[in-house]
Amino acid sequence: MTKFLHSMLRVTDPDATIAFFKLIGLDEVRRFDSEAGRFTLIFLAAPGEEGVAEVELTHNWDPQGYDGGRNFGHLAYRVDNVYDTCAALSAAGHTVHRPPRDGHMAFVKTPDGISVELLQDGNLPPAEPWLSMPNTGSW
Repeated sequence: MTKFLHSMLRVTDPDATIAFFKLIGLDEVRRFDSEAGRFTLIFLAAPGEEGVAEVELTHNWDPQGYDGGRNFGHLAYRVDNVYDTCAALSAAGHTVHRPPRDGHMAFVKTPDGISVELLQDGNLPPAEPWLSMPNTGSW
């Protein structure tokens, strides 16, 4: 079973963006700060939609420009088996840009270049060919 999780937007002013989404009925449901990665993740959802259909706001602490639509990050889906899903995509000719080396997360792109994050519920044991597969560009 595949389950839609969230869409990710990169933001330069988290407070202003949260205030915007609050006006249309979304509330902050959780937040994660990464000192090492220098970013904050803020998840928003409509009441009753927590964990069902969320918007992830990613605030990179170091200033960055997000021209050319780069502020839209990715769609995220939970899949039954991240290895099997990536194998099916690869067999169909799609590139796995961030392989699921950790048995948990992978990134692929649609034919139009939209990033899609695939998340395993939990972690599968590390397995080839994913362990030795390099990242290919940005995801």
